[in-house]
Amino acid sequence: MPPPEKNLTETGQKTRPNSRFTRNPDDHLVYVKTHQESPSQLHHNQYLDGVIGKQNSHQLKIVEEASIVSLPSSEVGMLSNPSGNFEGTPGTRRKKDVGWKHCEMLRNEKRVQIKCNYCAKLFKGGGIHRFKEHLAGRNSSGVRICTRVPSDVRVLMLQHLSPIVAWQRKRRKSREEKLHNAHSLPRSEDLNMFADHSDDVNTSLEAAAGCNSAEVNSDFLLDEEGTSNENLGKRKSRGSKTTSTIAAAAAHDADPLMAMGLEKADSAIHMTMGRFLYDIGASLDALDSSFFQPLIDAVFSGRSGVAAPSHQDFRGRILKSLVQEVKSDIEQYKTRWAKTGCSLLVEEWDSGSGITLLNFLVYCSKGTVFLKSVDASNLIYSTDGLYELLKQMVEEVGAGNVLQVITNGGDHYVASGKKLMDTFPSLYWAPCAARCIDQILEDFGKLEWINAVLEQAKSVTRFVYNNSAVLNLMRKYTSGSDIVRRGATHSATNFTALKQMTDFKLNLQTMVTSQEWMDCPYSKQPGGLSMVNVTSNQSFWSSCISIIRLTNPLLQVLGTVSSEKRAAMGYILSGIYRAKESIKRELVKREDYMVYWNILDHRWEQHWKTPLHAAGFFLNPKFFYSIEEDMHNKFLSRMFDCIERLVPGTEVQDKIVKELNLYKNAEGDLGRKMAIRARDTLLPADWWSTYGGACPNLARLAIRILSQTCSSIGCSHNHIHLERVYRTRNCLQHQRLSDLVFVQYNLRLRQMVDGNKKQIPEDPVSFDDISIIEDWITQNGDELYLEDNGSSDWMSLVPPSVNMMPLVPSTDESEDVATGFDDFEIFNGLKEV
Repeated sequence: MPPPEKNLTETGQKTRPNSRFTRNPDDHLVYVKTHQESPSQLHHNQYLDGVIGKQNSHQLKIVEEASIVSLPSSEVGMLSNPSGNFEGTPGTRRKKDVGWKHCEMLRNEKRVQIKCNYCAKLFKGGGIHRFKEHLAGRNSSGVRICTRVPSDVRVLMLQHLSPIVAWQRKRRKSREEKLHNAHSLPRSEDLNMFADHSDDVNTSLEAAAGCNSAEVNSDFLLDEEGTSNENLGKRKSRGSKTTSTIAAAAAHDADPLMAMGLEKADSAIHMTMGRFLYDIGASLDALDSSFFQPLIDAVFSGRSGVAAPSHQDFRGRILKSLVQEVKSDIEQYKTRWAKTGCSLLVEEWDSGSGITLLNFLVYCSKGTVFLKSVDASNLIYSTDGLYELLKQMVEEVGAGNVLQVITNGGDHYVASGKKLMDTFPSLYWAPCAARCIDQILEDFGKLEWINAVLEQAKSVTRFVYNNSAVLNLMRKYTSGSDIVRRGATHSATNFTALKQMTDFKLNLQTMVTSQEWMDCPYSKQPGGLSMVNVTSNQSFWSSCISIIRLTNPLLQVLGTVSSEKRAAMGYILSGIYRAKESIKRELVKREDYMVYWNILDHRWEQHWKTPLHAAGFFLNPKFFYSIEEDMHNKFLSRMFDCIERLVPGTEVQDKIVKELNLYKNAEGDLGRKMAIRARDTLLPADWWSTYGGACPNLARLAIRILSQTCSSIGCSHNHIHLERVYRTRNCLQHQRLSDLVFVQYNLRLRQMVDGNKKQIPEDPVSFDDISIIEDWITQNGDELYLEDNGSSDWMSLVPPSVNMMPLVPSTDESEDVATGFDDFEIFNGLKEV
């Protein structure tokens, strides 16, 4: 506690009517309130408090700086209260620090200024430390970097500043240890108490403790303009004893408060680092690199003393905090599970080395969360073993919350799914729609004429993406765009890339007829000649357009079922309808389009048997009111199946059946003009929530069905080390790695929901992307490196740039329903169920 303050009236000084200024025994200027003040006076006095605290902190900073660079006490006094005219000062007063050799000290009346010998910038405050930051290129506290300083001087200044930074870190660590050992810490309300009792607490301590960022950015304590109160000059005569007393007293009383602020600030920084490093799957051994702390210093150049978290921090407290953060998020999701229902997703992952993992995720309208990963290598083909595992997970999530369990469509999953439905009569098993669409696209790609066109297109892209000069020329003619784009899966990439290349047909034709191409040595090579032949072949481009018309609707369905932006259940059946309709329209003759319909129906057979898909179509007002009356009966039976299975009480079932007539006839609020307009604008679940008040039981069931997904595909597994969890034989390390995967996977899923990932142009040659797109950019074995001759000069590549072309395919354009659903032949698959 600071010693009692002197009453200014005792010293004979003049005072204001309601307040007084005084000095405490440590020579700090303080403002003391004598009785109740008006609001305006209080505001003015608080401003004075801030000014005085800043002046006291200024001297404290000078004392600390002097202790680092070993300045004599006389020089400390000179810096804290300079005086004299604008003139050079004796060189003997600046001989201790190396920084003085590179500047000139000038006096201007009562202000000392430092002039840089290289750029002539004048510093009106901050001392030699701030000037050295100017030379070192450290943009701390807004100091401008010197652009004319020689490189050897810049390196020298950095070397001299590094001990200061280390000292700041050491002092901060000492304060944290004091804080940890204390019996009790001041809470936020205690800090407010300090602010409310200005009579008992020294104002200078308020300046130090009330601003938690003071230690994080120590330059905050400096007077940016270098001005000082005239009375502060008297401290010069007191010598180093007085100044050291001030520093000791302030540090002793402010340590717990400032350490608490520093710990809170650094904790937030470390958590942010943790989220990033866990998300990208960085090896924690990288934290031991000697370049890690310089990275932190560069990123946080505006804040001095920010220490990099250690390897143990990331393995310990940071990981622990993020595990708790993710678990807290999942608890919030659970409330949505009970309200709108959820889908249990089972994702199979094969390591390629004999380990088969099952990842369990839960989807709801709020988003998807990852629960756990299980090594299923010994039970994956056992119906009973797989069933027991699925049963356990359903019970963990809550049987009353789960509407469906989505897995692969393999026979062992089908058998396990049937047993699961027998055990839990209130849920469905369903195969993954995304994998089914991928298999359909794969089968399309195996057709002879489609495969031939794909190989021709790949011959062009392989040549372009293996020669730097050709790639640069291509990007010049496409305004920085690439002619290859990856899709959601390997099979989808074939048709996504083909569509991208077709979009730039004219650009490629212009390129291969240009003078630049004629002058390019690669145009005379076999690959270049083949490229000219392909891009000039009109039959090739006509075939590309036909393939795109056949497959693009399926790509849109794949985007719909994989989307995290909206639930797919109300859209999946309409997407399949549009795909079959497009095929029929393109090929016209039944014997032609039935080839593709048979492929689609064969793969989609299990989905035709899933009542949830038909119910989702039936309950989506955008589609329901656009189909003919006779078509209703095809879906009504599937709707009844869902009512009987998902609604346990017979009384509620009967109410829902009665309310179906209100829905069919658009009665009550369902027939309002607003509701009619909203059929095309609101998501179906939101539409029922808004206008379904007249049929609450049906609306409740509709919201639960329409809030579900159709896909079990989670997120990208790049750098998620699932296999490592089951390779370790140490129990502690196994649990730590499991928690790491738990955090990492959920951070990826969170990005998918939030949409925070920037839309940037993807380089097809990127290492992370090459696995799914390698057929389009890697040479065959007999072609590899045969045409090098400088073509692999990656340093000369022009990177792809942002342009007006879409970077990713749209996933929300699959419902052009203007033509309605009036083709009975398309829904023949429903007759078989």
